[in-house]
Amino acid sequence: MNSQNGFLLSFIKYGENDAVLHCFTEEEGFQTYFLKGIYSKKNKKKALLQPLNKLNFSVNPIKGGGIPSVSKFELIRNNDVYTDIKANTVIFFISDFLNQVLKYENKNLSIFFGIERFIEELMDKNYQSHLLFLLTLLKIQGVAPLISEGKFLDPETGTFSIEMTHQLFNEEISFIWRSALSTDNMYTIRIHSAVRKDFLDSLLVYYHYHITDFRIPTSLEVIQQIFE
Repeated sequence: MNSQNGFLLSFIKYGENDAVLHCFTEEEGFQTYFLKGIYSKKNKKKALLQPLNKLNFSVNPIKGGGIPSVSKFELIRNNDVYTDIKANTVIFFISDFLNQVLKYENKNLSIFFGIERFIEELMDKNYQSHLLFLLTLLKIQGVAPLISEGKFLDPETGTFSIEMTHQLFNEEISFIWRSALSTDNMYTIRIHSAVRKDFLDSLLVYYHYHITDFRIPTSLEVIQQIFE
């Protein structure tokens, strides 16, 4: 049996009482666990199954085929954002997003602690933190744009050019990308509410070009409605 610390990305009910969990762990990166009996009437820990809760898992060794099973788990830290509708929507969106883009990711402490930092920003009511976290993630994975001459970001090549190559990447949106990439602390960048939707759309376009098999998260429509 070994101990794993991880952020819960998604969970799916399996049968009557069991669940399959997808997590991003500090020790081994993206992991899938089988959790037995979590939905039984007497089990009060089902309330801990909240997206991006930080949990400690006691994981049993794999016997034969299948996925590792969890014998017990404990809450390390509650995000305490679920009563705030904006923060709650952001949490669901980012967990949905990470569940697909990290599914082949091995141990990566920069990503693990990046998730932790993003949650801290959100708990401080930084409601644009998800936008800057997605940009931070591109930087960690080594596919962020290169700073160069030019006012317009070309999302396909990941470079700045003197002419606009994509309708979303106008001078204003490209300037936000450049400003965020040029600072040591992206979370200090302020994005005006009027352009946050366009900036998020530009991030999704960039991910489409640079992350294999990327798909638009199903929760996108909800987060756009909340922030309109």
